[in-house]
Amino acid sequence: MIAAPGPPNADESAGACPRMESDMPAEELLQLAVGLARDAGALLLERFEGGREQALTSKSTPTDLVSEADLASERLIRGRLARARPADGFLGEEGGGEEGPSGLTWVVDPLDGTVNFLFGIPQWCVSVALADAQGSLVGAIFDPCRDELFTATRDGDPLLNGAPIAASDRDDLAMAMVATGLAYDASVRAAQAEVLARVVPRVRDIRRFGSAALDLAWTAMGRYDAYFERTVKPWDIAAGTLVCERAGLTVRELPEREGLPLGVLAAVPALAGSLLELVS
Repeated sequence: MIAAPGPPNADESAGACPRMESDMPAEELLQLAVGLARDAGALLLERFEGGREQALTSKSTPTDLVSEADLASERLIRGRLARARPADGFLGEEGGGEEGPSGLTWVVDPLDGTVNFLFGIPQWCVSVALADAQGSLVGAIFDPCRDELFTATRDGDPLLNGAPIAASDRDDLAMAMVATGLAYDASVRAAQAEVLARVVPRVRDIRRFGSAALDLAWTAMGRYDAYFERTVKPWDIAAGTLVCERAGLTVRELPEREGLPLGVLAAVPALAGSLLELVS
C-alpha cells in the first residue's frame, strides 16, 4: 500500500530548509497529513455548501467524473508538499505520480467520492497517506461534512478526532453489516452483481455509499463489520487500510479473476475467511 501528507510546519512556512524523512518522526509526518487533509477539506466544504460545482470531464467511463474541486484540492496539497517535503514522491488521483529521492511517497485522494460531491450527497472525504516500500507509514482521512478525522501511524493506535477507536467484535456472518463499492465499467458491475447475489443472503445487509476511504474508516471503528471492493486504486485505500490494520482488522488483497479486477477486503478476523470465500 501507499500513503499521503500534510501542511508545512511553522519553520517551513517561514522559509527554513525543508526537513527530510530521517529527522521527522511518524507523529510529525502524521501532523503534516492531518493539516493537508483538513485544509483541503475546508476548501471542498465551502464549494460543496455553495452548490456550484459541476463535472469538468470524465476519466475511465462517462460516469467516472472529475470536477474543478478535485483539481483545486490536489493543487493545494501538492503545492504544500513541494515546499515542506520536496524530496518525497507523490501519487495523486488527478495529477499522476512522480518518485522522490527520499524513498517515501505521498499517496493522495484529494476528493474521494466525487460523484457524491457533485450530487450534493454528504459522503465524501480527503485521504492522505505517506508510504515506504513496506506500505503506509501514516494516514489521515478527513470527512468535512461530519468533522470526523480518522488517523493512524504504522506503530500507533487508530484514532477518531484524537480518541481511540475499536473495530466490531462480531463473529456471526449472518449478523454482519458489510460495505462495498461498484466499478464504473458496466461489464465489471455485471460481474460484481453476481458476487453480491452470493453475499446478500449470507449477511445482515449491504451498504454502498461511494467513498472507499470512508468505508474503510467506518469499518475500522465498527460502523461496518466488513468491507470489500474491486477496482480500488492506491490513493483510495492507502490511509484506510492502515487505519483498519491498526484497529485489528484482517486486510487482504482480492486477486484478479475473470471479469473482476484487483480489490481489497477488510473484515473482523472472525468473519474474514468466510467472507473472502464468498467474494473471491
